[in-house]
Amino acid sequence: MTPTPTPAGALAPSLDLGGRTALVTGAAGGIGRACVLRLAVAGAKVRAVDRDAAGLESLAERAAGLPGTVEPRVLDLTDLDAAEQAAAGTDVLVNNAGLQLVRPIEDFPPDVFHTVLTVMLEAPFRLIRGALPHMYGQGWGRIVNISSVHGLRASPFKAAYVAAKHGLEGLSKTAALEGAPHGVTSNCVNPAYVRTPLVEKQLADQAHAHGVPAERVLSEVLLQDSAVKRLIEPEEVAEAVGYLCGPQASFVTGTSLVLDGGWTAH
Repeated sequence: MTPTPTPAGALAPSLDLGGRTALVTGAAGGIGRACVLRLAVAGAKVRAVDRDAAGLESLAERAAGLPGTVEPRVLDLTDLDAAEQAAAGTDVLVNNAGLQLVRPIEDFPPDVFHTVLTVMLEAPFRLIRGALPHMYGQGWGRIVNISSVHGLRASPFKAAYVAAKHGLEGLSKTAALEGAPHGVTSNCVNPAYVRTPLVEKQLADQAHAHGVPAERVLSEVLLQDSAVKRLIEPEEVAEAVGYLCGPQASFVTGTSLVLDGGWTAH
């Protein structure tokens, strides 16, 4: 099925996902939470997946009364079979869940490296694998992978995170090439540092790794390469996700939508 393009000169339509089922991982906080709410505002039935049961309960309460619905699903993505099964029947898949540890390679725990790659690369593969049969069957689907500027650039002391995000970029492009004949797009969204608990929790580790006081990490480490000297808000990332799910983005696939404040312009 070939998607119908937006007519030339027409106003960009507002996002309408009524009747669509979406799945968002890492949904209890940060970018994931913002994405769930954005998709629910657009009318989607959203499966909110996270291992944080309390966070999911809070999210469901926040989403009450929105045009769409939020269905909390407590799930640890290291259970790869369960992850694949959870994605069955979804029209929109947002791979967002992530974790971070800041250590030099020689001090990086191998078990943590394995867990990061499992959650941030292997689980997205299994989720995509679970979602594609339904998407292909109906001739429409949207896969949005929350990558990072670290999917395009490396930073020291983040071996697992950088490796996982670079791998996610390749997985996303492959899904785009395979999905194109079936009306399925696959893209990455690549923010720089976002105002999330994941970023806040790494400040002390960054201070230790770089040898600077914690209060100087934001300006001297996190924002050093960004021309725009602020953190991105989760809602800004969620709007990019919404754009990629809309009809105006039907020709956008296999690419990376960079929200890095000019980082990669250097």
